[in-house]
Amino acid sequence: MQIIAELILGFILEILLPLAAELSLDILWRSLGEPFVAREKRNSFLAGAGYVLFGLMLGCFSVWLFPRSFVRSESLHGINLLITPLVSGLAMSALGKLRQRQGKTLLRLDSFVYGFLFAFAMALVRFVYTT
Repeated sequence: MQIIAELILGFILEILLPLAAELSLDILWRSLGEPFVAREKRNSFLAGAGYVLFGLMLGCFSVWLFPRSFVRSESLHGINLLITPLVSGLAMSALGKLRQRQGKTLLRLDSFVYGFLFAFAMALVRFVYTT
């Protein structure tokens, strides 16, 4: 009886694992592409996930280029995890307002929330992997 249960469970897992991988890849692919879709047609959640993924990737790249932290103080290293995304979010919001006044096309990144998400993901990678 136990052998049959193990076979059934194994069969179910063999079906579910590729399905879960395909769904994860689909969400990842859509998330990466969503920041480049016209602003009015975007899914806000997927766009946010895309900016987080881009922030993580750029964070990894920046650690490869600059493996040491720019903030040498141990106590300020953690504070930088909050300050940098806040400043980046405010800067992107200001840039978005400027672009809007000039009649230019806005990206979601031209807002505080998406600018913060991108910068936080990048800062998080640098916080964890730099010394």
